[in-house]
Amino acid sequence: MTGRESHGREERGSRAAASAPGGPPAGPGQPVIRPGLCSVTFRRLPAAELARRAVDAGLEAVEWGADVHAPPGDPDTVRAAREASDRYGLTCCSYGSYFRATPDEAAAFPAIARAAVLLGAPRVRVWAGGVGSRAAAPRERSATAARLREAARTAADHGLELALEFHSKTLTDTVESTVRLLDEVGADNLRTYWQPPQDAPDEDALAGLSALVDRISAVHVFSWWPGNHRLPLADREDLWAGVFGLLNERGVPLEALLEFVPDDDPAVLPREADTLRRVAAHR
Repeated sequence: MTGRESHGREERGSRAAASAPGGPPAGPGQPVIRPGLCSVTFRRLPAAELARRAVDAGLEAVEWGADVHAPPGDPDTVRAAREASDRYGLTCCSYGSYFRATPDEAAAFPAIARAAVLLGAPRVRVWAGGVGSRAAAPRERSATAARLREAARTAADHGLELALEFHSKTLTDTVESTVRLLDEVGADNLRTYWQPPQDAPDEDALAGLSALVDRISAVHVFSWWPGNHRLPLADREDLWAGVFGLLNERGVPLEALLEFVPDDDPAVLPREADTLRRVAAHR
């Protein structure tokens, strides 16, 4: 390892420790919620333009997606995403991978971890299998947990955290199954994301978040109702005010990442970012 690589790993470790859920609470006057953007929100935009628009909208962090902006098998494109972040002063908080811990992916994670290091991300988003918790046989669930455990070990070797996508048709489709899976994997560097379950009334979504809140590293922020019909974020402001009330009360820094804006339209980003920052700050 070169001196520069060693310094980069130390810097990533310090940055991850400073923002790690479950780590030290924010100090007086320090913001708890860091507003950001998932790059998949604007897949069509070049990385540099996306980073510029995010910063112009007052956002501070980005989760670069592995599908378009930072494919793990394309180091030049990964470097370009990192350079875009650095150029505009946008913190890369996460690498949005599509690793699902399925049998045919068992050998794929080391390349993902290397891409995350190249990107400068302290955390990798992963998925918990390819079937829902009710449909998964006990042996399948156990095997998925084992592959996530191995991925967590590899991530730790690279100075990285992991976070599970909280999503339907995976083993994190309910709060109860998510908590169980985190316990089954038993890795200190594995936590979970949260997003409002589709069609869940506000009170049900908030009850689920409350039960999971101590194990969350970030939230994906969007406004869907009904189904996956995309609304301005302000149209579900009561929900998000409740979400950020819980998160701010917890007092541990984490990211709130915009995703799925109406019509995938970059022109609405300033409006959506303004709503996010205002509601997250309880203004």
